[in-house]
Amino acid sequence: MRSSLAPGVWFLRAFSRDSWYRGFILLITFLIYTCYHMSRKPISVVKSRLHHNCSEMIQPISDTHRLNDTTWCNWAPFDQSNYKELLGAVDNAFLVAYAIGMFISGIFGERLPLRYYLTAGMLLSGLFTSLFGLGYFWNIHALWYFVLIQICNGLVQTTGWPSVVTCVGNWFGKGKRGLIMGIWNSHTSVGNILGSLIAGIWVDEQWGLSFVVPGIITAVMGLVTFFFLIEYPEDVDCSPPQHHGELEENVDNAEDPGNGPHSNRENGLESAVTLSKEPSAQPAAISFFGALWIPGVVEFSLCLLFAKLVSYTFLYWLPLYIFNVVHFTAKESGDLSTLFDVGGIAGGILAGLISDYTNGRATTCCVMLILAAPMMFLYNYVGQSGISISIVMLLTCGALVNGPYALITTAVSADLGTHKSLKGNAKALSTVTAIIDGTGSIGAALGPLLAGLISPTGWNNVFYMLITADILACLLLCRLVYKEILGWRSSLSRDRGSSVALTHAR
Repeated sequence: MRSSLAPGVWFLRAFSRDSWYRGFILLITFLIYTCYHMSRKPISVVKSRLHHNCSEMIQPISDTHRLNDTTWCNWAPFDQSNYKELLGAVDNAFLVAYAIGMFISGIFGERLPLRYYLTAGMLLSGLFTSLFGLGYFWNIHALWYFVLIQICNGLVQTTGWPSVVTCVGNWFGKGKRGLIMGIWNSHTSVGNILGSLIAGIWVDEQWGLSFVVPGIITAVMGLVTFFFLIEYPEDVDCSPPQHHGELEENVDNAEDPGNGPHSNRENGLESAVTLSKEPSAQPAAISFFGALWIPGVVEFSLCLLFAKLVSYTFLYWLPLYIFNVVHFTAKESGDLSTLFDVGGIAGGILAGLISDYTNGRATTCCVMLILAAPMMFLYNYVGQSGISISIVMLLTCGALVNGPYALITTAVSADLGTHKSLKGNAKALSTVTAIIDGTGSIGAALGPLLAGLISPTGWNNVFYMLITADILACLLLCRLVYKEILGWRSSLSRDRGSSVALTHAR
């Protein structure tokens, strides 16, 4: 056995077909990361409640503030004129801690049982999310409290992504990985939507509950993880997946014609058989620098840095943008912002489906990034002219912005973590995932920070910054797109040669 069986597995043994278990793993990891993202979203909804114009509200007679005070209804310390910078500091406390912790988390994820690691991470994440909301009930107005809670939460949330991607990668091979993970990755958007809706229920009254309720749900899901998560197919006598596919063969053949497709398939099958026959053999976990040498890791990591910068700026600032520009209430702004995540679900699935069909992960990302730039420009200038236009533009921008982000963090990470250069060593999956998402998290930290600094000069400048980041993300994939085009040409040449040979034989 690779790890101790979960206590609830005895109930599942009666349904021990491979497909049933794989479906169950997709479901439980989906719910796990839905909770992680659900607990991150409330801060973007509550921002508009922590600071807004109090002149539009009736001041209580017993209140001690001056009659002409327009900040009496705000929550100190965010009642100051530099509230955007303070809110940006709270965002970045989480995001910087998350980015730093992610590089370390992948190393631990390769060496600790994923079930225990995820359980501890979810329990602590639920605790720190709730503590942020309890600041309302405890009447805490110190900035250091909210910053400290966000730092702790950012660190413990790094347990999530490398672990769930590794678990899914352990169960699913490369065949339809893009489509499967595109559908599965909708947990990010579903979590954002749930977080927005739950936070919206209490944001105008007791905003502390906007954090406490998601925190409790996350902690409960941590207990479910402890009892039911299954880390390896071998733990329940299921067959391990095959990780190598046609894309690597075509690209490698284009660069090195001496390596035939059959030898690659045989190597992949041989490694899968070896793992199946010797489940007790534990390959050494790959080093950090060893993972960087895997072809494509550096390019996709840097691309994700800029792609995630765009996505997380929308995640943290879109409700406030809608609140300021359209002048909706805090709840209405939070509800409308969920359409961006609904579009993200469709974009992730579409990106996975196209990349599976074309065998072109990098090309799919590049095309969607190219289309995202003009759509963000149009949304800023005409997206607020009517509710119908706003809905369509939010859905479209969500699909084009989150599609590449979803594809890189799921199928691409799993592909690279099980790359054929590793010769069947699946112990690199968590480290590779952490490197890619950790680099992307640097962009996730920079985006909201830059938005907080730039937004006082006008929202137009924020969107120019996002469009620039989107273009840079696209440019970083040029080499990989070129390699995929060579692979397609090589494949077409072989097909034409086979057709000609068949014609002569007739």
